[in-house]
Amino acid sequence: MAEVTIENIIFDLGGVLVDWNPEYMYAKIFGEDLQTMEWFLKNVCTNEWNMEQDAGRTFKEGTDLLLQQYPQHEAWIRAFFDRWDEMLKGEIHDTVLILNKLNSLNEKKLYALTNWSAETFPIAQQRFSFLKTFEGIVVSGEENTRKPFPEIYNIVLSRYKLHAEKCLFIDDNRDNIETALRLGMAAIHFKNPRQLSNELVQMGILT
Repeated sequence: MAEVTIENIIFDLGGVLVDWNPEYMYAKIFGEDLQTMEWFLKNVCTNEWNMEQDAGRTFKEGTDLLLQQYPQHEAWIRAFFDRWDEMLKGEIHDTVLILNKLNSLNEKKLYALTNWSAETFPIAQQRFSFLKTFEGIVVSGEENTRKPFPEIYNIVLSRYKLHAEKCLFIDDNRDNIETALRLGMAAIHFKNPRQLSNELVQMGILT
């Protein structure tokens, strides 16, 4: 089978280029009581709950739902949205350097596909200038679907007229990688910037 040339690289954002974690904010609320913080994030403002905002549900709807179940934790629940910007620690510097190097080579078109609430993504756009590097960004909360569902990958492909077999997808989530592979993309399961750089070199994309 003839080798297919990668023409487009599609980056995930959170966990790859952006260091985001609810614990950064909630550590300020709970202080040394890490056990209660872990319980709260595992049982109340869970990852599964947050993913519904990533898929288009408003934070008001999500907050109201939790307040009905856990009215005693109202202040903690409301903090998730009200203090969301405190969950953004910053860019993952070494991955941004890789992105900038790819951009300077001007050999591949760069895109982003992110699970992110439409309500909070503007905060990231204001904070991170490297987001302007991308030819296009597809934000799950704006599309009312999210990774790892195939629909959102197909939105990227159709919107920017890309062929899956000419795309490399980079994400830190194994489920998201599996969908990309099933759709015919090449993929790198991101673990850290050094590993990403090494794999790009092995693919002949970086030197």
